[in-house]
Amino acid sequence: MDTGRTVETSAHWGTFLVDVAADGASVAARPHADDPDAAPAIGNAAAAHRHPSRVARPSVRRGWLEDGPGADDRRGDPDEPYVEVDWDTALDLLAAEYRRVRSTYGDAAVFGGSYGWGSAGRLHHAQSQLHRFLNRTGGYTRSVGDYSRGASLVLLPHLLGADGTLALRRRPVSWQHVADHTDLVVTFGGLRRSNTWVVPGGHARHRGSDLARGAAATTRFVALSAQRDDAWDELGAEWIGVMPGTDVTVALALLHVLVTEGLADEEFLATHCVGAEEVAAYVRGESDGVPKTPEWAEAISRAPAGALRDLARRMAAGRTLVNVVYAVQRGEAGEQAVWAALTLAAFLGQVGLPGGGFAHGFGSMGDYGVGLDDGRLPVLDQGRNPVPDLIPCARIVDLLTSPGGELPFDGGVLRLPDVRLVHWAGGNPFHHHQDLRRLRSAFRGVDTLVVDETHWTATARHADVVLPVASSLERDDVAAGAGDTRLRVSRAATAPYGEAREELWILGRLAERLGADHDEGLDARGWLERIYEEWRAAPGSPPAPDFARFWADGGLDLPASPYPPEDAAFAAFRADPVGAPLGTPSGRIELVSSTIGGFGLPDVGRHARWRPPTAWWGATDAATYPLHLLCNQPTHRLHSQHDMGAASASTKVAGREPVRLHPADAAARGIAAGDVVRVRSAQGSLLAGAVLSDALMVGVAQMHTGAWFDPSAPEVADCVHGNVNVLTRDVPTSTLTQATSGAHVLVEVERHDGPVPPVRAFEPPVFVGR
Repeated sequence: MDTGRTVETSAHWGTFLVDVAADGASVAARPHADDPDAAPAIGNAAAAHRHPSRVARPSVRRGWLEDGPGADDRRGDPDEPYVEVDWDTALDLLAAEYRRVRSTYGDAAVFGGSYGWGSAGRLHHAQSQLHRFLNRTGGYTRSVGDYSRGASLVLLPHLLGADGTLALRRRPVSWQHVADHTDLVVTFGGLRRSNTWVVPGGHARHRGSDLARGAAATTRFVALSAQRDDAWDELGAEWIGVMPGTDVTVALALLHVLVTEGLADEEFLATHCVGAEEVAAYVRGESDGVPKTPEWAEAISRAPAGALRDLARRMAAGRTLVNVVYAVQRGEAGEQAVWAALTLAAFLGQVGLPGGGFAHGFGSMGDYGVGLDDGRLPVLDQGRNPVPDLIPCARIVDLLTSPGGELPFDGGVLRLPDVRLVHWAGGNPFHHHQDLRRLRSAFRGVDTLVVDETHWTATARHADVVLPVASSLERDDVAAGAGDTRLRVSRAATAPYGEAREELWILGRLAERLGADHDEGLDARGWLERIYEEWRAAPGSPPAPDFARFWADGGLDLPASPYPPEDAAFAAFRADPVGAPLGTPSGRIELVSSTIGGFGLPDVGRHARWRPPTAWWGATDAATYPLHLLCNQPTHRLHSQHDMGAASASTKVAGREPVRLHPADAAARGIAAGDVVRVRSAQGSLLAGAVLSDALMVGVAQMHTGAWFDPSAPEVADCVHGNVNVLTRDVPTSTLTQATSGAHVLVEVERHDGPVPPVRAFEPPVFVGR
């Protein structure tokens, strides 16, 4: 292209270069030449930049504009028209609605639905901006936890303490520790290369694959997964097939071998753990009459008993690291797999040893295991929320549909407020949430839904007021992620699209109308300087130049100081469990938690157990829906971002999201590669393009999440583009954790021989006059 200039910008999939045409409008994106493993998602940026699905002007749904706030079944109708208005009109309407809701129903009637993945910048971070605005105008009902590891975030503090849980995320065993000290890594779930491309805040360069290659040169890997290619090739991982949702049985079988063959570390269990004897009795079958032998596990998991027995012996014979990927706990009773794997690591007795013990994140996030100190970064102060009401993020539909109801959570009971106004920014619940029929019904029941967005996503298409936001290519910011090597200037490549504005400006003007001060009289450049200088002056920050020099230099190298094994998670606790106890009631690893047992929950007991979920191959529903669908994160986009881009489009089949099937499963259904198929579950249906692969176990199908929702032909399917969330069930992991179970669902797949409707997911809505 005719390049006028080149700028460096950053996203959650890393830092990259943008070539801007001389006309200042069109752009091309490319990775840095020295990026060892650049993310394909970079290839989506150019098409998304000026795509027809961009939100050009403030827009109000005509039904809301004419009829006023209130429940409306027309929300989300593909043909529901919108009216474009000027900024003053949009903000005046919205300010009046905020005043009405807060004065009539109270501040808890506002829900701040921001999940935070919109921008990698430290200032233009949608979650921080929206929550700061809401806090300064009265407060809001908030969400807690996340969709990635929501079950673990509730469970692990009971077993490891709050600080131990944080250390497991911020200072785990690193790839270098594995390379130097580990004989065997056993991972529940795969170690996917594509997940190393993504870091909250992005990284200056992608280092995950190089670090993994270094570890693979000295360490053996075993992947317990339903997909052979779930671990990237460079690791040379041994694959033991495990049917989805049955990981707990495999962990218990490995424990059975350790217990019955005298391979458990009894001294470590006695000095560092609580409850080992109770767990051992359960594993031997003394408490329920069912010994958890490898043969028992094979009948449930289909993992060969001989392979499991051999694996347990190998794990006990050398330095072993037990890893659990986030996806394993995103299912019914998902916390049980994490609990069982931690218990397995404890019985091996290697927690806190260099390169040994337990990890929860390898293969799930690009910053996990880089081994660098996780230093403080510049941040926008969100202020304090005076409203105490909260909801686990995966239970938003319960919040919106059950005002005055109750929800058990972490041993207590949440009372659900009457939410009337939802303001969403920086995320797309049609990617993250399950059972889109329930989600759409919930959104149709509120008085007003407001969305700040760059594109006409499915969430925006359900909104009453849509505020156009400048994209990350259209605003200056600073960026860095945890364990990063550089704090970077992320420069605007072009002017904002249409009448889009920075959220700092949007929320600042809205706050003024509500008698509050959001931006304190500073523009974006003023705020960038302020948060940078506050960071520079804070104790523990590295030496740094003033803001002017930092900006001119394009960034600042951060200290790249690898922490040694003796400073990794649980090393101090291992060396001195009395002097450096964990933050649990006992100060030890609680393999048996009297606290959790004391909650008296019907579905979670005192220790890890096998509790058959309703979505697995042995369930009653499998007679109707015989394939277990795994719903993984996508490889060529982040979540649903830029699904219209070139990289994401390159993965489509017949213009739709692909579904992978084992050749035997496809043959039994008369399906060939490239066919358009209909995938259906008890919740809904979608169209997809068939891909055949023997990397899957028979009886397992796989789709990526994040295809834009397209309900334009409901007579054919609930989504004709392939959004898996029309299939998944909106049920929690458990009454303890209330996290998402959306990684698993039982389905049937059939060839679609009828008319194939066009994909309309990327079309903007119809605009009409007032």
